[in-house]
Amino acid sequence: MPTLIHQRVREARKGQNPTMICQMPSGWAVIGEQQFIPGYCLLLPDPVVPDLNALTGAVRTQFLNDMVIIGDALLEVTDAFRINYEILGNSAPALHAHIFPRYMSEPEGPRSVPVFAGYRREERDSHPFDLERDQAFMVRLAAAIQDKLT
Repeated sequence: MPTLIHQRVREARKGQNPTMICQMPSGWAVIGEQQFIPGYCLLLPDPVVPDLNALTGAVRTQFLNDMVIIGDALLEVTDAFRINYEILGNSAPALHAHIFPRYMSEPEGPRSVPVFAGYRREERDSHPFDLERDQAFMVRLAAAIQDKLT
């Protein structure tokens, strides 16, 4: 069953996904369509698979390594004090990793729990991606990712 993840990967392949940061060995780094936590990113595998367990060996290792590279780059280009990584797969049967920079400036309650538990839907939907606002950040992040891939 095609999902939003499948659609976003197809768009990235065609250069038509405005949230695309860069291609990585295992797929695509994209900025989250909601920026309630500045710098929220996702890693989308290419090809799309149902879940992490569908990957094996070097392909699985590459996906997880790429996920952490995005986190390392976020630490470099933001003032985040740590990175949260979440692979849930509860609503979309397509592997994707959520990568959240966490900031000391976040309220203490939400800062100390997983993002989806700490922020209500209204809060998460309150800061949609804006290409004009977010593009400079995406360029900096892409450069930091590429440095870590070489």
